Amino acid sequence: MTYAPLQVARTGLDAQSERMRVIANNLANVNTTGFKRDRAEFQTLAYQQITAAGASSGGDNRYAIGLNLGTGVAVSGTGRIMSAGTLATTDNPLDLAIEGDGFFQVERPDGTTAYTRAGNFHLSSEGAIVTADGAPLQPALQIPEGAQGITIAPDGTVTASVAGQAEPVEVGQIELARFANSAGLQAIGGNLYTETAASGTPQTGAAGSEGRGSLRQGFLEGSNVNIVQELVDMIETQRAYEVNSKMISSTDEMLRTANQQL
Repeated sequence: MTYAPLQVARTGLDAQSERMRVIANNLANVNTTGFKRDRAEFQTLAYQQITAAGASSGGDNRYAIGLNLGTGVAVSGTGRIMSAGTLATTDNPLDLAIEGDGFFQVERPDGTTAYTRAGNFHLSSEGAIVTADGAPLQPALQIPEGAQGITIAPDGTVTASVAGQAEPVEVGQIELARFANSAGLQAIGGNLYTETAASGTPQTGAAGSEGRGSLRQGFLEGSNVNIVQELVDMIETQRAYEVNSKMISSTDEMLRTANQQL
């Protein structure tokens, strides 16, 4: 008697365990600004061909169907769902949400550029617009000292009201980056993504142009995690894990019976 069913069931346990980890991460980030949920995607492992379909079965006859035995399942990847999260008003002038496609650009400590949908920005001690971790927004914007108000237009144009000046001062413009395959970006933590060969190169420009979304000042984009859907997926994963565990128990019992009778 073969031990193959034990191996197949083990791959099922591993795959469901990895799916549960993906679901757990989604639920853990249900309140994370700009978070995009992941989905575990499965694929079959190699098949063992015992009899090929169409092979001769004797004389002029041929097998109408073949005999192929699967070796299990594996998680092929985690697909990122890029649907928009709900916008929540904050009335904070440095909170920004993107309505549509695009990412903010920030500079990492090593000088490379990362991308994010989280628009909860702050001012540094030097007046630069930065993330909570201190990563500066790119292109860099410097708010004048003593600015009494900051206005960010839907196209990303930033103006500041300065004491003693009748007209607002234009500081610069926030640019957004968009990708041919934004789901191919590599998540690195800290609400940041980096470019990969799968995502394609970033196409940067003003918000609201060439397919990029527009900016909403005083709003934040919430996570796109649906708690009810995640709980349903969690129950489904748990049941699948239990079935694979039962398969191991049943196979073990069959082997024990065979050993006792031989």
